[in-house]
Amino acid sequence: MAVRVSLTGTLIFLLLAHSASAAWSVSSSETEKSSAAGAEHRHILLAETANSDEATLDLALFSTKSAIVRVTDNPTGNEDLASMMRRRRGVAGVNGGYFDPQNAPVGLLISDGKLIAPFRKARLLSGVLVTTKGRLELLRAAEYSSRKTATAALQCGPFLVDGSAAVSGLNNTRPARRTFVLTTGSDRAAIGFCSPVTLAQLGEILATVRLTPELKVQRALNLDGGSSSAFWFAGERGVFSIPEQKTVRDFVAIVPK
Repeated sequence: MAVRVSLTGTLIFLLLAHSASAAWSVSSSETEKSSAAGAEHRHILLAETANSDEATLDLALFSTKSAIVRVTDNPTGNEDLASMMRRRRGVAGVNGGYFDPQNAPVGLLISDGKLIAPFRKARLLSGVLVTTKGRLELLRAAEYSSRKTATAALQCGPFLVDGSAAVSGLNNTRPARRTFVLTTGSDRAAIGFCSPVTLAQLGEILATVRLTPELKVQRALNLDGGSSSAFWFAGERGVFSIPEQKTVRDFVAIVPK
C-alpha cells in the first residue's frame, strides 16, 4: 500500500511538472495599426519548450465600439478573401465556416440580414458567431435563438475557449492551419490565424498565454481550417495577407462602423 501511494504521488508530481514545462509562451511580438477603425495587427511567435514546438499567431484586434463584424457570402466562389476585403472596404478578415463539396454552406449562415442556410444540429457545429445591432456574440449552439434579428451569423466549431478556460476533449493529434474568432469581457475582440497546430494546442494557447497585456480571452470559436484558412489586414504600412489555398464559401470581415 505504501509503495502504491508513493508511486501515485510520484506520477502526479511528474504529470504536473510536465504540464508546467509544456506551457506555451510568447517569443516575440510585433504590432501594426490599421488604416481605419483603430484595429491592430499582432504578429506573435510562440514556443513550447518541452516538445520544441513553435507556432505563429496573427491577430486582428478591434473594438466593437468602432468596428462591426460582417459575414460575406461567396456563392459563386469567384472571390478570394483579398478581393472581398477590398470591395467591402474592410480593415481585417478571415475565411468563414464549413461547406460541402458542392460549395453549399454547412450550418447557419446569415449575411447582410439574409438567411442563406439554416441552423443545424451537429456535434462539430457547436457554436455560432452572431452580430445583432452591432453587438458581437459567440454563442453555444444551445444558446442561439432564431428569434433574434441578426444581421450576421455563422455556425461553426468546435468551441476552443469558454469561461476563459480551454475546452476539454479537443483533438490533439491532427495539426492544421487554423482560423478563429474570440471575445473578451469588454468591447475588445479579435479574429485570428495560427500556423499548423492541433485544436487542443490552439485552445491552450488562447486560454493560457497572455497574447497582449490587455487581452483576456473569454470565448473563442474555431472556424474552417486547413487549406481554407486565410487572414487579411490593412495596415498603415500596407496589406498583410495569408491567402486561402482553395475556394471558400464565405468570409468574416471587420469593417468600420
